[in-house]
Amino acid sequence: MHPLFRIVSWKTKYNIEFKGLKEGLHEYEFEINKKFFEHFNEGLVENGEVTVIVKLEKRSAFLKLHLGISGWLELTCDRCLDNYPQDIELETELFVKYGEETEFEEGDNVIWVLPEEHYLNLAQVFYEYIALSIPLRHVHPNETGENSCNEEMLDRLENITYAEDEEETEEEIDPRWAALKSLKNNN
Repeated sequence: MHPLFRIVSWKTKYNIEFKGLKEGLHEYEFEINKKFFEHFNEGLVENGEVTVIVKLEKRSAFLKLHLGISGWLELTCDRCLDNYPQDIELETELFVKYGEETEFEEGDNVIWVLPEEHYLNLAQVFYEYIALSIPLRHVHPNETGENSCNEEMLDRLENITYAEDEEETEEEIDPRWAALKSLKNNN
């Protein structure tokens, strides 16, 4: 099989054919897993299991998409560097309008498609919204009130920090810096 065909074929799983649909509400469900994340080079997410429910409302002039994203992603803890499963959940809406995308600018939640298009590929949209659902701080969930980080790694980090603090106090301070430090202390 030609490599280009493989690249194109995985994306077709995330297509929605809208040309032949009747006006009204239509629902789609997409399962996203590790194979999906392998196709994105950003490296923000490499593993997880996510379900995306798309409720498509077709109207004569545009499409309205309601995305419901839920599942888990494997992230690296900022404290102990162990991997852990992070639950995610996000709901958002997108509008699909017909026209030349270079003509219009209406915001981040509008996708422009050419009038002759008959399907919408949502793979990149799914990846971007999954990435947006990741919390800023990546730490093990603390549901029981106890820290679930790797204790051995936390102990090592604490010992390294303690050793660096001792080295700083033992170092001789350059007299010029000592004079500046005394000015800082006076203020």
